[in-house]
Formats: sequence, structure tokens, C-alpha cells
Amino acid sequence: MATYIIFTREEPIKDADAMKAYQETNARGGRPEGLEPLVAYGAIEGLEGETPDGAVVLKFPDREAAMEWYNRPIYQEAIEHRKRAAHYRVFVVDGL
Repeated sequence: MATYIIFTREEPIKDADAMKAYQETNARGGRPEGLEPLVAYGAIEGLEGETPDGAVVLKFPDREAAMEWYNRPIYQEAIEHRKRAAHYRVFVVDGL
């Protein structure tokens, strides 16, 4: 069953250097087989509730693959940069 990791950026980027470090660190980990980016900061329009500043949706073949990607040491290192760059909410959800 496909699983998705969803990132919502809750504010504009406050530290561009930290965001660049996040992107560079994350890129060093490469893209694992089966990871499919579906959304990356496209136009966003709120329909209900607060509208995030941006959103990313990544598709994985299953929850195990999603969590393996998220828990990689290189990504855990990258997260620290992202946290300095802006406030995000990140969650994993199983597809149908």
C-alpha cells in the first residue's frame, strides 16, 4: 500500500542559508528507489483552516520504505537545518 510523507511549511523561510544546507545535506543521501515526489511547493489555495506557506508530498511504495527514508542518518542530519530554516509540520499517512 502506498504511503505518503507530507510536509507543510507553516511560515516563510526565515533562514535561507539553513534551507540551502538542508537541501544540500538531503541531496547527499540520494533518492531511494520507489520515492516519487508528487508535490513540491506548487501554487496553494486554502479551502478550510489556515493555509500553509508551502507543501511537499512524497510517495513511497509502503510505510516501511517511507520510515526507512525518514530515519536515515543523513536525513536526520538534514532535519536540523530545516528546523532552523522554517517551522514545518511533517506526517506520514497510508494510502488506500
